[in-house]
Amino acid sequence: MSNKRDYYEVLGVSKNATATEIKKSYRKLALKYHPDKNEGDTAAEDKFKEAAEAYEILSNAEKKSRYDQYGHAGMNGARGFGGGGMDMDDIFSQFGDIFGGAFGGGGRSRGGGGSRVVRGTNLRVKMKLTLQEIAEGVNKKIKVNKLVNADGVTFKSCQTCGGSGRVTRVAQTFLGAMQTQSACEPCHGAGKMIDKRPAGADANGLERKEDVIEIDIPAGVMDGMQLSVSGKGNAGPFNGVAGDLIVVVEEITDEDLRRDGDHLHYDGYVNFVDAVLGASIEIPTVSGKAKIKVDPGTQSGKVLRLKGKGLPILQGYGSGDLFVHINVWTPKKVSKDEKEILEKLKESENFIPSPDRNEKGFFQRMKEMFQ
Repeated sequence: MSNKRDYYEVLGVSKNATATEIKKSYRKLALKYHPDKNEGDTAAEDKFKEAAEAYEILSNAEKKSRYDQYGHAGMNGARGFGGGGMDMDDIFSQFGDIFGGAFGGGGRSRGGGGSRVVRGTNLRVKMKLTLQEIAEGVNKKIKVNKLVNADGVTFKSCQTCGGSGRVTRVAQTFLGAMQTQSACEPCHGAGKMIDKRPAGADANGLERKEDVIEIDIPAGVMDGMQLSVSGKGNAGPFNGVAGDLIVVVEEITDEDLRRDGDHLHYDGYVNFVDAVLGASIEIPTVSGKAKIKVDPGTQSGKVLRLKGKGLPILQGYGSGDLFVHINVWTPKKVSKDEKEILEKLKESENFIPSPDRNEKGFFQRMKEMFQ
């Protein structure tokens, strides 16, 4: 279970809060705990990061939906500001405009006169997982082709904004001169431009290379679930912050077991004699093989439940169950001797199904005939 606080609790809003209410609550907390107002206060900085993490998830419809369904486990490192994920530059590059100029023109100056860090784009990959891998959780290494910062790139100050990353415009209105600030378009608010770049690098100083990324998949994930690995996407232009790697889970259909949420289902077949006399049959589970007892007189369609033999419950304790559906197998062809035995059974009054019939004598005669 995650030790993180509930994101709705962090922002002080209900699960039914509107996007406007979520933004308003975040802005209030961000202004209260802003590093420029609480210099040297690590507790305030942690709360600032916590609020930004909550807002980053709840302000995104897709991530909010995933969080509502699976909780923190469904995010699987979608952020995690305090744990090596997004740092202050990340927060200001994504949410700087939300401060509305309260701290020097929206966003915090990070040694560049108000310039901001440009964020790279996300990468999306599909990962095929077997039922066994989903049951146990798995660590996988995958190769991705992504944009990285090229070696030998040099920068120069942007002439349009003078290195500030922002441009000021003055417009005359009936109320007088109105001044507005916005991110500089030529440098995307970075305050710098590419001066020199090696062959193969693009206009942003990036080049495409293959990278091997290690991913931890938690037990119990579902087909179609998206997991976000922070900072493993494309590099940001001008040495900016890298985007995320979005991993889409693709479940491989199992030959024997059918999934229903956290539960599993298996079709177990027994012959007529075993159904009458009882038997022990072997069935597959996600962790190997198991033997179950089929009681004498078991009817086709009976369902046996193996508690806790399903899949781990994501963002919870315990596991689902394994349900074994018993099917009585009817042979399509029989030998002459088998046919004679079946004809004798057909003549027996106990062969006709009846809820009031005493079946003890019938079972005994069946046993003697097939010995």
